[in-house]
Amino acid sequence: MSEAIRATLLETGWTALRGGEWNDARAAFEESLSQGETPEALEGMGWVGHMLGDDRLTFDARECAYRLYIERGDRSSAARIAAYLAADALMFRGEPAVANGWLQRAHSLIDDLEPCVDHGWLAIHEGHIAVSLDEDTAKARQLAARAVEIGRMFGTPELEMLGLGLEGRALVSDGELAEGMGRLDEATTVALAGEARLLYCVAWACCYLISACERVRDFDRAAQWCERVGEFCSQHDIFLLNTCRAHYASVLSWQGRWDEAESQLTAAVGGLQASRPPMVGDAIARLGELRRRQGRPAEAAELFARSESHTISLLGRAAMALDRDQPAEAAELADRYLRRFHDRGRVERSVGLEMAIRAHARLHEDESAAEALSELREIAARARTRPILAAVRSAEGVLAASRGDHDAARRSFEDALDLLAACNAPFDAGRVRLDLAATLEALGRPDQAQREFEVAIENFREIGADGETTRAEAMLETLRKTSATPLIETAPGPLAGLSRRELEVLDLVSRGLTNRDIAERLVLSEHTANRHVANILRKLGLSSRAAAASLAGRSGLGG
Repeated sequence: MSEAIRATLLETGWTALRGGEWNDARAAFEESLSQGETPEALEGMGWVGHMLGDDRLTFDARECAYRLYIERGDRSSAARIAAYLAADALMFRGEPAVANGWLQRAHSLIDDLEPCVDHGWLAIHEGHIAVSLDEDTAKARQLAARAVEIGRMFGTPELEMLGLGLEGRALVSDGELAEGMGRLDEATTVALAGEARLLYCVAWACCYLISACERVRDFDRAAQWCERVGEFCSQHDIFLLNTCRAHYASVLSWQGRWDEAESQLTAAVGGLQASRPPMVGDAIARLGELRRRQGRPAEAAELFARSESHTISLLGRAAMALDRDQPAEAAELADRYLRRFHDRGRVERSVGLEMAIRAHARLHEDESAAEALSELREIAARARTRPILAAVRSAEGVLAASRGDHDAARRSFEDALDLLAACNAPFDAGRVRLDLAATLEALGRPDQAQREFEVAIENFREIGADGETTRAEAMLETLRKTSATPLIETAPGPLAGLSRRELEVLDLVSRGLTNRDIAERLVLSEHTANRHVANILRKLGLSSRAAAASLAGRSGLGG
């Protein structure tokens, strides 16, 4: 085969790769290799294997290309392939030690050479591994900036957009939202403008954007880009969409589009299980969280068990512990999550802090809850996205309710609802609405509470949140029953300082019910019932339930 024909076949193969025609690319590279192995044809074949999710083809082709570049004395190209193999070792096989070995080999080959494009490829892969494996955002930022510089220096748009995307992702995690999102918007613009030759890099850059948006809960920005990313990727069989799909599903879940989210997650789990087993845990954990929200706890628990150490699974298990009225377990799981992101101020800590606040409030550990709330406020002050600001207001409401300041809780929950109303977040808004309804009930405003319950129920039914629908319906039924029971609306004398909810609890105490019985009757957690009884005794200056029951009887409660 003449060199001209070989060059034509190589160009045909790379053109097919650029167009997403993986089988055509394979045929061209195979024809070239049939006349003798060259590192260029093997490098192309490595990309074919990568895009087809073929573990053996990817490694065999790239390892052989690496050896041939070494034999040729092309240390720069050998270092580039070594960087690719480092990423492959993690993505295909979950082998961090092997990945590190390839990275170190790449450095040995290229560090003493003059700057070239391949320095940029090494920087991109090393930076990506640093942030994805070790959450080392400082290292990722440094390497990403180098990749951008080299990409612009040598006119390589793939390096420029991946560097911008990686740097933006790291900046967002560090709480530098404006600068980080600016990098990500630019990277995605370059990716979708058709400047890059490798579609893999296009999908990779888009995934950086969606992942960063999810971390800071900037779902508005994610939704705007996801439609364009989806249109682009649907034109090509790009495997990376399986990882991207998992993040995209979280955007859909936030918007209450649960059927679509389930479809994306199911496809992602199947695709990753077949081609990238080490990466499937992320999609499984996200599917577990969707099942939890749908009110399918047994399935959620099974999926969380399959992805036990994933951060989403930790938080999902914590939420389920709160649903079972086990706040101590929830607090431990929230703390375990927060230890993954030990640097105070990392935006990823916000969801763990929310969970910690709710758990500590249930345990009457107000000081710990207040400390977590203070940190959450600091993160929100930098992030300024509506969902995180709403999370702060909701957490303030939880803590205020725990302290018995129901009017302050009401204002906080109302503010949270106003923020979420602009975010198209039906599930999260519904949960806040239930908190608001319970607070209004405690304030003796049953009509307003009923309206909030009814709106929440309607919203939960619409998105298929069966568990929350059942819970809200039970709370509404209890409200109707207690509202129909004559109570002293404005209690005389020593009972004047009690809220309507506290009067309801005192009424049941006077009837001989235990705290567990009261919790079941009013659809509360037992810890909440304990707190109400403790607050009643404190407000009345009494030391026992018997004394409270006696005073209630003299005041007209009980029967």
